[in-house]
Order: sequence, then C-alpha cells, then structure tokens
Amino acid sequence: MRLIHTNTIVLFEFYDNEIPSYATLSHTWAQGEVSFQDMQSGNVIDKDGYDKIKNCCRIAANDGFEYLWIDTCCIDKSSSAELSEAINSMYKWYHRGDVCYVYLWDVPSSDDPRSPYSLFSACRWFTRGWTLQELIAPLNLIFFAKDWQELGTKSSLQA
Repeated sequence: MRLIHTNTIVLFEFYDNEIPSYATLSHTWAQGEVSFQDMQSGNVIDKDGYDKIKNCCRIAANDGFEYLWIDTCCIDKSSSAELSEAINSMYKWYHRGDVCYVYLWDVPSSDDPRSPYSLFSACRWFTRGWTLQELIAPLNLIFFAKDWQELGTKSSLQA
C-alpha cells in the first residue's frame, strides 16, 4: 500500500504488517487528477488535482495524521495486476483508515446540508457508484465543501 506523507507530499510504500495510521480521501475525479506516474516524476504542481492533494494533506496533518491515501495517485493504474488488486482492496483500505475526508467540489461552504433544498444532497459524489463503499466502510467520515470548510460528519448529518 502506498501512502502520501502529509508534510512532504511524497509517496511511501508499506506492507501489510507495517501500515501506519492513515487518513483517506473520497472524491469524484475531474480533469487534471494527479496520477501515480505524476507523483513519481514530480510533475504534480501544475496539475489541477494538486490543490486537492495539498489541501487534504494539510487537513490530515492538522488532525495528527502523517499519512494519507488517495486513489488517484497511490495506485499505479498502468499495472493491470495492481489495479485489479486495488479494486478488490479498496473497501478494506477505507475501513482501515482512521478517518475518511470527503471532498465535495460542487458544494459551497454556505450550503446547509440539512436543508431540503441543499446542494449537499444533490452533489455529484452521491450519484457515483464507487462512493457507496467509501460512505459505508469508514467508521469516521467528514464532509468538506469546495473551499475545504467542514460541512459535518457521517454521524452528525444522519437523517
């Protein structure tokens, strides 16, 4: 399992018996996501997805986490064997993480997630099939608006 060091934004590889405490990011992919190859080459700063990584690392570090897992850049998708293993392991990785941050790029921090007219309940993240396991697997899940302001937790926003 590869994890991003939250202070240096560098990838480290860990094996099952040595995986440290870590946070995860759940998000929907967009243009300009940072890939594993981008992380290896150092070609990340000019990519649109770098701000997402940088902000999530900042929040994780502030919460006391040294490591963070993000699917877009911690998985080598050019390797079909690794990609297959990752797809089969994602539930476990989200469950093992100490907290999952959900980044909702299409929800402003002024939104009230409890309102019947909320953009929160209509956001893209809730329409994607992959995110169901990312909602269910983590014990602790925190939702963030597009400006990285906290909207609430899985437990605080339950209906």
